[in-house]
Parts: sequence; C-alpha cells; structure tokens
Amino acid sequence: MKYKKLFSPLQSGDLTLKNRIIMAPLTRMRAGEDFSPTELNAEYYAQRATAGLIITEATQISQQGQGYLNTPGIYTDQHEAAWKRVVDGVHANDGKIALQLWHVGRISHSKLQPGETLPVAPSAIPVTESTSRIPKDGGFERVLCDGPRALTLDEIPGIVNDYTNAAIRAKRAGFDAIEIHSGNGYLLNQFLSTNTNHRDDIYGGSLENRARILLDVIDAATSIYGAGRIGVRLTPNGIFNEIQDTDAEEMTEYLARAFSQRGLAYLHIAEPDWAGGEPLTDTFRQDIRKNFTGSLFFCSHYTAERADKLLCEDIADAVAFGRLFLANPDLPERFRLNAPLNEPDSSTFYCGGAEGYTDYPAL
Repeated sequence: MKYKKLFSPLQSGDLTLKNRIIMAPLTRMRAGEDFSPTELNAEYYAQRATAGLIITEATQISQQGQGYLNTPGIYTDQHEAAWKRVVDGVHANDGKIALQLWHVGRISHSKLQPGETLPVAPSAIPVTESTSRIPKDGGFERVLCDGPRALTLDEIPGIVNDYTNAAIRAKRAGFDAIEIHSGNGYLLNQFLSTNTNHRDDIYGGSLENRARILLDVIDAATSIYGAGRIGVRLTPNGIFNEIQDTDAEEMTEYLARAFSQRGLAYLHIAEPDWAGGEPLTDTFRQDIRKNFTGSLFFCSHYTAERADKLLCEDIADAVAFGRLFLANPDLPERFRLNAPLNEPDSSTFYCGGAEGYTDYPAL
C-alpha cells in the first residue's frame, strides 16, 4: 500500500478510529418536512460507514438555529428517533458517527424563524450578500438574509441550554461523539469574529469575551458527553458568510489552548481556500499543532496523496473529505486501490432525492 499513515488507526480522545479518513459535514437539504432525517438519509450515511469517522451534516439545535430549507434538527422527540435510525445503520456497518451541532445566527430569514421573528446574532449587523433558502412552490428559493437583532444578555444562557439539550438527545440517539460547529460564519463564529461581534458586555471586546459563549457551550456539552467525545470545527481566516476576522489566527491559538485544557477529542480546521479565501500557511498549521494536544483534523481540497503527506509530517492526525465522500461512498477503498473516483455533480448537491445522493456507484 502506497500510503504510510492514511489507513492506520487513530485514538482520538475516547474514540478509536479505524482509519484517518474523515467524512466531512455536508449540508444536502434532504431532511423531511418536520426536519427529521429520513430513510434516504439513513441509507446515505450507512453507505459511507468505512470512514474513520462520519461527521454529519450541520444539525440545528432549535428552530431559531435554522437558516435553510430541509436541514435536520435535533430538538424534538421525532428528530431524536429519526437520528437513532441513522446511527443504528452506521453502527451496523461497523462505522462511527458524530453529530455536528449548529445555530446559524444571522444567516437566516424570518420565514424560517419561530413566529417569523428576526434572526438573532451577537450584534445587529446585517449581511449584504449571503443568502438563506426558504420554501417556494414545492422547492426553494435563495433570498437575502433578514437583518438580525442582537441577542440580549439574558438570552445567551438559553442558547447554551439549547446546545445542552441537543447533546442530551444526541447521546440518547447513540452518537459516538458531537462536533460543535463554530465556523463558516454561523452563530458561534459570529461571536468569535471582530467584524460581527461589536458587543460591549462580557461576550464582546477581548478574545476571552468573544470566545466565552463557545467555551460555555463546550463545558455544557462536556457535562453530557465527556470531553473525550467532543470535537470543534473552526474556520480560521475564513471568508464564508462575510466573515472578516482581524484576530482569526490569534483567536484560533487561544481556543486551541483552551480546548487542550479541557481535553477535547479533536479540533477540526476547515481551511479557507474551499470558499475562495487565502490558503493557510504551514507556519500557522504548525502553530495550531503546538497549541492543541488532541487530534487535529484538516479539511480542504485534499487528495489522498496530499492528505498522507500532511499526516506523515505530523501536522495533522486525520484529514476530512467532503465532496469526494459524497460522490464516492466507498472512498477509503478507492484510495486503497488507487481506483478512479466518481465526479460530484454540483447540480444535485441541494434538495432533491436519491439522485446525486445515494445513487453514486461503489466499485
């Protein structure tokens, strides 16, 4: 086998992974009308159980946390039961699966919010180009997000509590781990970033204050799952959803140290170049490595060769693949055999049924 580390097992916190090929979270907008995963979703994840770890599509912790049509939730009994079917299918195929917990913050529209109220954010700063997806004529349309209102100080503990309840439901559903989505310009990233957080209270200003809600969420989730089954996704220097964080690298290093102190299983870095941002430097990657003592995952436009090189250089412990895993349900086996890869069809990425979702052929 030509790869030196890609197929070696990994101990990540309390998780024993059979290889270092991670399935990245991929929003595909195929949940049911009540935002529960369907049998089609269960089939999709079970097909990809050869990953070392599957990280699910982003899953909203509340209706307030939703920003797109047909994305799944984890805040009702129906959601929990439906996710349990997904987890059972992955486990039956000897896989491991983590649920990614999500609140979109300002990247939403009043038509998706409880009582058609305004979306919430750390500060009332609108986005000018980012869009939400709302229902229209049996399908969906992209619309500019509504300008958000700023969360009041006494509302923030309720957001943390929503994450706690989501973690409780994830554990009952049988997930091996949870990942806190703190990137891509969504709520927790909005608190972290200098251009979206203009608060002057204990959740704004300094690095420590802007990171406070994320660390509160992690501490709450740890009380349910234990630190060894919790990961966090960050997108330093990311520009998606109009993030322009002047402290991104300093914040990432501060958080990496805070995560290490808490003994988290892994830190998942989604690199900015997938959305047109500048690639991360090797120096910054190494700085993250120095500051985080758990397992470090990187995600971008990686090939198997580039991923194995990153592992052999001891910069990463695992590498996450997104669109390649969508189009190749047996991606690890294709890597192992150096077999041709199916090309992902971008026209079927969002909404729809089995086409471009569960019908990509295996070898």
